[in-house]
Amino acid sequence: MYRNILVSVDLGDVEGERATINTAVDYAKVFGATLHVMTVVPDYGMSIVGGFFPKEHEKQAIQLANEALHRYTAEQVPEGVRHRHIVGHGSIYREILRYAGVVDADLIVLSAGRSGPEDYLIGPNAARVVRHAKTSVLVVRDEA
Repeated sequence: MYRNILVSVDLGDVEGERATINTAVDYAKVFGATLHVMTVVPDYGMSIVGGFFPKEHEKQAIQLANEALHRYTAEQVPEGVRHRHIVGHGSIYREILRYAGVVDADLIVLSAGRSGPEDYLIGPNAARVVRHAKTSVLVVRDEA
């Protein structure tokens, strides 16, 4: 049923992403799908903000995110599960939607967002992905 599963993880909250990556791995195992593990380095939003950082800052941030993503998948994705790494750069929900098209994802897996008093809502990025995705989206709540 699923051949390409795109899972987006926030490397700044690896504990909060545990249920999400575990769910994506389980689906990949059951369907023999390729898992596309993605993280996004946000852009500055406004060019004036970028002026406060060194020229190579974004390039270094992407490189560090790529290294962190490889370490993360080495710990979280078991051997035998085909997977690849994707580091997006820009608006989080836009990058998720863009790469879903690039990898021909037939399922997107992402977390509902950080837990808190608003636990009955999903975060703004998840909500936008659900609203605009051209494929099925599985929103995973934290196991806690």
